[in-house]
Order: sequence, then C-alpha cells, then structure tokens
Amino acid sequence: MRTSEMKKPKTRRDKTPDEALAALMRLCARAEKSQSDARRLMRGWGVEASAAEEVLARLVRERFIDDERYATVFVREKMRLSGWGEYKIRAALQRKKIDRTTIEEALAATDRTGMAERLRTQLERKTRMIHYGTRYELKTKLIRYGLALGYDYETVYETVATLVSDNEPCDDF
Repeated sequence: MRTSEMKKPKTRRDKTPDEALAALMRLCARAEKSQSDARRLMRGWGVEASAAEEVLARLVRERFIDDERYATVFVREKMRLSGWGEYKIRAALQRKKIDRTTIEEALAATDRTGMAERLRTQLERKTRMIHYGTRYELKTKLIRYGLALGYDYETVYETVATLVSDNEPCDDF
C-alpha cells in the first residue's frame, strides 16, 4: 500500500460525523456558536468537508446554530461586558464570516445611549493604569486606546478632551 492510500490512525481529537454532531449539540446548548465556529471545530476534529456541511445543515435546521441570534448576543456581550465599540464588533463578526446585513441588524438593535458613558468608563480606568509625562502624551495614549476599542474618532476625541484638560501652561523658551 502506498502512504497516500493508508488511513491515518484515529487520534483522540478525531471524531466521526455523528460524534461531531453530538459534541456540537452539547456545545451549542451551553453557549452560542456561529457556523464558522462549528466548521472550524469540525475541521480540527478531522471531519470531512462534505460530512461537516451535512452536520452543520442539521444544526441550523434544528436551530442549535443561528447566525442572527449569535450576532445579536455577540454585540450585546461585547458592548456591555467588554466595552467594545461598533467598529471592533463589526470587524470581529466579519472575521467569523457573519453576513453584513446580519451584522448591521444586530448593531442597529442595540442601545447606543450608554456607549459614550461606557467609553468614558474605559478611558478613566485606562488613565489610572498608564504612565505619561505630559498631558499631550496622556491624550495620545487615550485616543489610541479608544480607537483600539472600536469607537469612532470623533466620539473618542470628545471624550478624551473632557477627561484631559488643555490648561497645561507652556514652557518659556
């Protein structure tokens, strides 16, 4: 037999399609998963692509996996618990191959009134942890941090401006 014709020995991580289905049902019962999460897991378990698509179709049909529900929960969790902004959430969902319209619907359904306050809280927390020499350096670091959280520049700049006053006197030459 040629090495290409030999079956590779089954390892602990390898699963049959039925085992993968059962494992994914258990995982989805505990936490929301997206279709790309399920595909990634099955690829890691060595499930063939055609069998993986059949398993995925069954999980979607039986509503164990629903990308719309996943996106809604993901947006709510990342905004409230992690303090992420829209840009970072949108990018994370796009990496998970969620449809753009689904992402936009999930973002539109969120409560945006508290976003500025969440950003302010995050920036105040960051202010206590960073080292800086001048107010300019502090503002720069806070703006960079706010943008990394996924908030738009205008919101970040306005929030940082309220936190850090520009009343620092200039040095004479």
